[in-house]
Amino acid sequence: MINIKKIGATALVGSLVAMSANAGELAVTGNATVSYSHGGAITAQGTDSFTGDQASFGHNTAINFVGTGELDNGWNFVMAVSGKDNMAAGQTSSYTSMTMGSLGTLTTGTHTGGAASKYDEEVPQAYEQASDALSTGSSSSNKIGDQLDSGAILYNSPSFDVMGASVSFDADYSPQANDTSASDGGQQAKSATVGAGYSLGVTVKYDAVQIGVYGNEVENITDISQTTLASNQRDASEYVAYAKYSMGPLAFGVSRSYLDAGQITAGTASNLGQTLRTAGGYFENDQMSVAYNVNDALSVSYTRSVDTYNGAPVRTVAAAMSDFSVDTTTNAIQAAYSMGAMSLKAYNMQVKNPQYDSDKETLSVTEVALGLAF
Repeated sequence: MINIKKIGATALVGSLVAMSANAGELAVTGNATVSYSHGGAITAQGTDSFTGDQASFGHNTAINFVGTGELDNGWNFVMAVSGKDNMAAGQTSSYTSMTMGSLGTLTTGTHTGGAASKYDEEVPQAYEQASDALSTGSSSSNKIGDQLDSGAILYNSPSFDVMGASVSFDADYSPQANDTSASDGGQQAKSATVGAGYSLGVTVKYDAVQIGVYGNEVENITDISQTTLASNQRDASEYVAYAKYSMGPLAFGVSRSYLDAGQITAGTASNLGQTLRTAGGYFENDQMSVAYNVNDALSVSYTRSVDTYNGAPVRTVAAAMSDFSVDTTTNAIQAAYSMGAMSLKAYNMQVKNPQYDSDKETLSVTEVALGLAF
């Protein structure tokens, strides 16, 4: 990690503001990952086959700038920017946060992860979340809260002692929860369909047990008088709860999430696939995982995810109504080995009915990645 001292910050601004900042620091970190992946590539939704097995090498680099400083009253601030492989393409995420002592932390930025990042797919794993195998889609639990990912204000509370347990909470608010942000201090383009979004998450830790519960709602502002059956006419709601338990080198976890995008469209047939946040009906995801630290350098894990789409009624030619559900089931075996600044990680994931399509072949993806960090 490279540290760059910011010299003379107090001297420059001390005469201009009543509350000056002490000299801060800028830390630069980075990493590079070379990976090899092999697996069938799923075609567009609504089709029933793969484009064929694919094997390829991948390369990913990232550079992160984190500036920190302290105000005269003891509050601390952080400014962070993460860059893509091609820096000309822009940043991948950025945020500014202020930790106000015992009052907690306020954060805002672009692609921050929001409060939901502490709750979605929060089961122990050696490498990646179970949704990683779906390169052209995502599990419903991975989508929880991502509409509040940009253009929102996030509050993280300090931890409180409650009857021997450590309790904290997180809350998001976005005036327009469609995961967009404005550059250079401008305003987001007004959405005709999405209003404000709100979220609240609570984490409880007691000895070897950790429990988290999170929920959010996003307002629909579509003019109902102008809507048709294909319109979103109710607010979207998303929830997730998890529990983790560790016993020495062994850790267990379970998670359950619910996503209802508020769509009232009739569902498509079970063999045509579904698109998150546009399909009628709702999604439920159950995950269980076990992870084992073989030693300080090596860990392994197994995760099973059952992501169920519960379809809105399907209108047949005879105008009859029928309900259906489709399970996208993922079994993930993973391993990770670290040696100083180098890490070697791998997984094999088997995905049955990818993209909630009962006619698709089982997707098998194997990935091996070598990572280097500074």
